[in-house]
Amino acid sequence: MKKIIIDSAVPYIRGVFEPWFKVEYAPGAAIDAAMVRDASALVIRTRTKCNSALLERSAVEVIATATIGYDHIDREWCASHGIKAFNAPGCNADAVMEYVFAALNVFGKRRPLAGATLGVIGVGEVGHRVADMGRERGFKVLENDPPLEALGTSDREFVPLDYLLEQSDIVTIHIPLWQENRNFASAAFFEKITPGAIFINASRGGIVDEDALLAARPKLSGLAIDVWKGEPDINPALLAAADIATPHIAGYSIVGKINGTMASVRRIGEHFGIPELANFKIEHSYKPYDIESYDIMADDAALRTASDRFEQLRTEYHLRG
Repeated sequence: MKKIIIDSAVPYIRGVFEPWFKVEYAPGAAIDAAMVRDASALVIRTRTKCNSALLERSAVEVIATATIGYDHIDREWCASHGIKAFNAPGCNADAVMEYVFAALNVFGKRRPLAGATLGVIGVGEVGHRVADMGRERGFKVLENDPPLEALGTSDREFVPLDYLLEQSDIVTIHIPLWQENRNFASAAFFEKITPGAIFINASRGGIVDEDALLAARPKLSGLAIDVWKGEPDINPALLAAADIATPHIAGYSIVGKINGTMASVRRIGEHFGIPELANFKIEHSYKPYDIESYDIMADDAALRTASDRFEQLRTEYHLRG
C-alpha cells in the first residue's frame, strides 16, 4: 500500500485516503526528509517547503497543495525529477475578496469612500473578484496585470502600474510570489502611490519591501496587512504601523478550505487513477463569503494580543462561514 503524508491542518480530509493509502498526518512545518523518504504523495499547505532538501532520494511522485499559491514548492526542481506539483487555483478567492472589503468597511467608517478609485494589481482568480465586487459597490476600478494583458485573451481593460498608483485611492495587491515579484512593492512603488491612499496586502509577504512600506507609512491613510515576510516571525514595527493586522488568514473561510481540500484530493486521485478520489466532493451549504458579518477587527485584536503565537492563530483559526 502506497504511503501519503498529509499536513494535519488540512481540514475535511481525515478518513478520505485511508481505503487506498497508508496515511500519516503531521504539522506542515514538521514534515521532513525522513518522513517523506518512502511516501508516494504529499498533501500540504504553505508551511511545507518542497525542495531538494526535502524531496531528494524520496519516493514522492505527486504533491498537492491545498492553497492558491505554490511559491513554497520548487516547481522547476520537481519537474526535473519527475514529481508533479499541483495547487488549488481559486479555492479561497471569495474569502480573500471578503477580507479586502471587510477592511474597506472599517476604513469607510473613518472617511467616506463613496466613488473612490480602487486599484487592483493582479487580476487572476482573486483580483478579478475584488475588481468586480468593487464595481458592484460603486468604486471606480483600475486593473493592472501585465502577464494577463500580454496573453491577449482577456476582455478586461488594463492600465499601466504607474497610472494606477497615481490615480487610486485604494491599492490592493493580488499577485503570486514568483522570484521576479519579490519586493514588487518597493520604494519606487510607494513613491508613486497617491498621498492619502489605503494600501492592502493579502497576497504574500515577500511581495512587499517592508522597510520601504514603513518609510512610506506617513503617506498612507490606511494600511491593512495579512501576509508578512519571515512568517511566523513577523516585523513588530510593521505590526505597530498597520491599522489592520492579521495572521495570514484572509483566505480562511469554510468554503475556501473545502475547495482547497477537494482540489487536492482530486489531483491525487487523478494521478493514481482512483475514480472515487478523482471525483471527490464535499457537500455543504455554506455561503462563499459574508462581508458584512465578518469582524476583521477581532482577527486584528487576536494578533496584537499574541503576535508570538502567529502560527497557532493560523492553525487554530475559527474558519469564517
